[in-house]
Amino acid sequence: MNNPAIQNLVISLGVMQLARKIPFEDPNVLLYVRIGYAGVQVVVLALYYYISMRIKSQNDQTVLKYCLELTVGAVVEPPNPMTQEEGKLVTTTVRDYDLGEVSKLLRSVYMGVAMMAFLHGYMKYTQPLFVQAIMGFKGLFDAVPVKVHILGHKAEGDLKRPWKAAGGMFGGAGAPQTDNAAITEAEKRVGGSNKKED
Repeated sequence: MNNPAIQNLVISLGVMQLARKIPFEDPNVLLYVRIGYAGVQVVVLALYYYISMRIKSQNDQTVLKYCLELTVGAVVEPPNPMTQEEGKLVTTTVRDYDLGEVSKLLRSVYMGVAMMAFLHGYMKYTQPLFVQAIMGFKGLFDAVPVKVHILGHKAEGDLKRPWKAAGGMFGGAGAPQTDNAAITEAEKRVGGSNKKED
């Protein structure tokens, strides 16, 4: 049960069963659920913005690399399995990488709020408000930037940068390749493509 997608599914199903027992037709109950949902979204957004401010204030300009002994480091992003393209070489700093990851989390919150506005505001569904309020808090505890920048976990082991993308229901999310052989091969490809363009 270590797969976050399966955990989210199990928790969602459990919360939906609990939501069936809530009398959403009562205007007072519905008001509290709306306030709860909005409150969770405000807390989540505020925490992500706070993490962004912390990352900017720390201004960690360390080059993202596989081995600490290296003076220049890089990450090879996994290729898209649906295309024939090869992975591209990415060199960045810890600051920029972390800000990019927090930006992805913020976008997912905005998308969730937009979807909920449609489902509740237009389609008049009420149970998803309750479910998404609970899942919003669970998402905070699953977010790696929260673990590293708020909970104080060291960026090592499973939390070592670059962070693995959350897998789907059956896994399969490709992890960036950070070994020296993959980086050297990607650098050769980049060097070769630059020579072709000259």
